[in-house]
Amino acid sequence: MMKTLGLRARRPRQDSIAAASLAVLAICLASTPAWAQTTPAPAQTPVEPGQATPVEGQGSLPPGTEDDGGATTRDIIVTGSRITTGGFTAPTPTTVIGEEQIAANAQPNVFTTVAQLPSLQGSTGTATNTFSTSSGQQGLSSFSLRGVGAIRTLTLLDGQRVVGANVTGVPDISLFPQLLIKRVDVVNGGASASYGSDAVGGVVNFITDTRFKGIKGNIQGGVTTYGDDEQVLIQLAGGTSLLNDTVHVIASTEYAHEDGVGGGDFGIGLAGGRDWFRQSTLINRNVLNDGSPQYLFRDYAQSYNYTKYGLITAGPLQGIAFDQSGNPFQFQYGSNGVPARDAAGNVRGCLPGFCQGGDLSGNVDAGRSLQSKIQRVNSYGRIGYDFAPNGEIYGTINIGQVKTNNQPVGGQNRPNLTIQCANPYVPALVQAACATAGITNFQYGTSNAALGNSQVYTDRRQFRFVAGAKGREAVAGSDWSYDIYFEHGTNYTDVDVSNIMLSRRFNQAINATTLNGAIVCADATARANGCQPLNIFGGNPSAAALRYIMPEYGPYQRTRQTQDVISLNFSGSPFSSWAGPVSIAFGGEFRHEFYRVRADPYGAGFANTPANAAYPADPVLLADGNNWYAGNYKNGGGAYSVKEAFLEADLPIINSDAGGRANINGAVRVTDYSTSGTVWAWKIGGTWDLPVDGLRIRGVTSRDVRAPNLSELFAAPVTTTLPGFFDPFRNVTVLALQNTIGNVNLKPEIARNTTLGIAFSNSQAIPGLSLSVDYYKIKITDVISSLGAQDIVNLCYLNIAPETCGVFNLNNSNGPNYINVQSFNLASILTDGFDIEASYRWRNPLGLPGSLTLRALATNIRRFITDTGLPNTIPNDTAGVNIGNTPKWKWLAVQTYATDDWSLLLQERWFSDGKLGNQYVECTTGCPASTANRPTIDRNFIPGAFYFDIGGTYNVTKAVTAYFKVDNVFNRDPAPSPYFVNPALYDVLGRVYRAGVRFNF
Repeated sequence: MMKTLGLRARRPRQDSIAAASLAVLAICLASTPAWAQTTPAPAQTPVEPGQATPVEGQGSLPPGTEDDGGATTRDIIVTGSRITTGGFTAPTPTTVIGEEQIAANAQPNVFTTVAQLPSLQGSTGTATNTFSTSSGQQGLSSFSLRGVGAIRTLTLLDGQRVVGANVTGVPDISLFPQLLIKRVDVVNGGASASYGSDAVGGVVNFITDTRFKGIKGNIQGGVTTYGDDEQVLIQLAGGTSLLNDTVHVIASTEYAHEDGVGGGDFGIGLAGGRDWFRQSTLINRNVLNDGSPQYLFRDYAQSYNYTKYGLITAGPLQGIAFDQSGNPFQFQYGSNGVPARDAAGNVRGCLPGFCQGGDLSGNVDAGRSLQSKIQRVNSYGRIGYDFAPNGEIYGTINIGQVKTNNQPVGGQNRPNLTIQCANPYVPALVQAACATAGITNFQYGTSNAALGNSQVYTDRRQFRFVAGAKGREAVAGSDWSYDIYFEHGTNYTDVDVSNIMLSRRFNQAINATTLNGAIVCADATARANGCQPLNIFGGNPSAAALRYIMPEYGPYQRTRQTQDVISLNFSGSPFSSWAGPVSIAFGGEFRHEFYRVRADPYGAGFANTPANAAYPADPVLLADGNNWYAGNYKNGGGAYSVKEAFLEADLPIINSDAGGRANINGAVRVTDYSTSGTVWAWKIGGTWDLPVDGLRIRGVTSRDVRAPNLSELFAAPVTTTLPGFFDPFRNVTVLALQNTIGNVNLKPEIARNTTLGIAFSNSQAIPGLSLSVDYYKIKITDVISSLGAQDIVNLCYLNIAPETCGVFNLNNSNGPNYINVQSFNLASILTDGFDIEASYRWRNPLGLPGSLTLRALATNIRRFITDTGLPNTIPNDTAGVNIGNTPKWKWLAVQTYATDDWSLLLQERWFSDGKLGNQYVECTTGCPASTANRPTIDRNFIPGAFYFDIGGTYNVTKAVTAYFKVDNVFNRDPAPSPYFVNPALYDVLGRVYRAGVRFNF
């Protein structure tokens, strides 16, 4: 399995990762003479929706227990606040996922369990970014709250930052120590005043068990109903205390492998026999005012400018296709289309660029991976020493590796080629037809099925070290807690692409001629530099030609990213008001972020990466790079530093039987960025436990910030190949390169975040019942964003923003077609909606043994409005757009019945029906004039989905539990999409079976 994920032999580095991982566990095991029995967990009280349980951080802990991190029972971790005094309740709604819920969901990665929460929209995992060659985010598991993006969601480990696994700054959850996670706190609201930049949508904080004693493990396997994505998960953790319970040692290691789901064949057949793909396409008629819709949403779309083994696409010979042996035949156009045989390549009876039905064997989209193959190895160790009854120093080591593999698309399609009739590979029948028609060349397109499929391999390695001290000391008559730590993290990311062509060598190889009786490349310079002629007709290229156009060493990218953090936090209650102790927290943080990336000479250019033995100089290639069909990585680098200081206070204002209990919580943070200067963040809010049993109201408003990350500031140009890019100027699809570049003049984004809610829980009248409803609103200005490549071209074509006309060339005779995409502070985002959560726990239902727990969470997005800030455009509301990640409604419901011996879990996941876009005017006849802001479309509907899961456990012994889980029991297929499929919302795998055994001694 290791071999299938690596591109080439890199065993020394891989072995060092594995050895280091085992060393972390071995060192800790060596210091452990005997393992103690795990302390039984106290019974939990019902969870108040939107808050942690008392055991988990919102109230007093049971006598004699300790919280996470080893401070005393009065130091409570409340994610979303820096105040750690007992009795404090944060005003920001927080959803808690406990370790029992994580185990019950039985996922191979805890990321999947957390990402199922309705408030998380747009998270990325192994099923997203599988269509990409150059993004570097393949297989990267990161969270997005409120749909505002992973870069606006702060993910923490034990309240501490984690080095980014990508230059966007987001960490990879696959690298976290997952078996030691006690709970996950999801803060649904801005928290920049408490934690700094990025906490605009909220915070996801993983809390680990720093006092675990014993040995526990998990062995799990899984497979889909189609027999693919085979999964293996092996986890082991241990912990003990030494020297009279003053030294605490824990360690964990895990290995996980998911085989993924690769691409299908050419046409519409997906991997494993899945039959839901229909080649749905949004076709632009490019006619704006004839009473019919401009855009047509069609299934079984047939592109008529290339086929699997080649098609003549224009001129007198249009419609002649070739089979695998190179024999010509008449292509079967869909829609009863008839080739016009004109210079433009029109097909009568068909739509611009597409017919419907017909011969679909050349379609390439089915070749995309549905889920990346992923392998992760992760080890974690922590040693803490209680130097005083209320003080601890500690160190942690986290070493991990994640390797992924995906296939972006089938083949390497090349439309709009010009082939000479005299080319010796042109079949004799076609040469004769050329002579009869009086032409010397013809237009040609091919999926290049004979070249095989490109593969992308990503290898991320993380080395993270933390040293810190935390505890409590008496100062001036009151207790003060402190939390000081230093973190250094390094992430190495290697991206390699195999089986991919050099476009200019391909162009030379297909231009063949006969010289001295032999078929050779026509260009003398290309011949002198090793050019081998390629037979582009059919599926039988020579091995020499393949080696020439697809050399052994393909595109690569090598990235090193580092993060250094020094953080100091203090909290205490220096005095009391009429209603109780006044708590404050203050502190500061210094952070330095750095990255450097290097790429191969053919992608980055010879001036940036010199030619070498593996990548020799070649005058056929462009000296400035961009020579690959895809994966044209660039060199780059950059760094910035951050200095911050904060102050937070909690003021009790009511504490009486008649008035209840209320507090006001406020915080302010000043941050100085080396790149963009000083910015302020603040929050003000409060909670009020009303004098009505179990009823609480809460609210908070905040000013949050997100500074530009390394990628946005200093990004090495990321090049993405767009094989079917529509050129409205010539009404054709072309092959183009999208170059995304950085902008050092960016400013921080500013957000205003408001949440108001009411909660009912812990009532003596209705014990076990908890309800909450929260309204949220986020307004982000100066949003760092970029226009899409098609938007840039369209804005120029429609003369809405002429300044965009200078950043692209779609008819470039001197090199590849390109569109440059750059980030600007040009947009704004406004979103609001409701979070609803309810739970009920019924002990001994109907007199039966055990307990029944019901829990449901829902999020309603009322609006998600993005304003590009460009002239002559209007804001676009994407709430309810199901080709994105913000459906109108999304909910998760779980029912669990558990006894001392077994448990049964039922889970339902659902999101509402939606649209392709709220900007569209749906019509079939009598349509108004179609405009850029209000285009017309014939079908504007994307259905929602309902998924049902079932799982269960059986306690073989007190220490051993067997379990099973079936996801998507009814094998629900994803909805058709004009962009292949939307894995951000839909399950693309189908029914999945998992089973395993857990043990805890």
